[in-house]
Amino acid sequence: QVQLVESGGGLVQAGGSLRLSCAASRRTFSNYAMGWLRQAPGKEREFVAAVNWSGGRTYYADSVKGRFTISRDNAKNTVYLQMNSLKSEDTAVYYCARAYDNNYSGPTDFTSWGQGTQVTVSS
Repeated sequence: QVQLVESGGGLVQAGGSLRLSCAASRRTFSNYAMGWLRQAPGKEREFVAAVNWSGGRTYYADSVKGRFTISRDNAKNTVYLQMNSLKSEDTAVYYCARAYDNNYSGPTDFTSWGQGTQVTVSS
């Protein structure tokens, strides 16, 4: 069972930036696509971004395109989410997730989850 540990959340003003990190426990990290999802209070969990096994393909929700960047470092078993131009509507708990395959095809691909990290954007 893989363990995923997120870090980097916090409180930031609107327009600011944060970088989330997710460290995975398994050496097979590079075999799997990875992603980030978020859940705001009273809302369902939603897809934010995903990256395939090599980092060569990335996918984003329309709401974050042009502002967020997902990347990975397979040597460090870590995936990142750089968040720029943050808005109050980005406030949520952000979850790192691992897909069941090396490429990403949709949000139902994710089978393992971290505990989440809170991101709060003040307006």
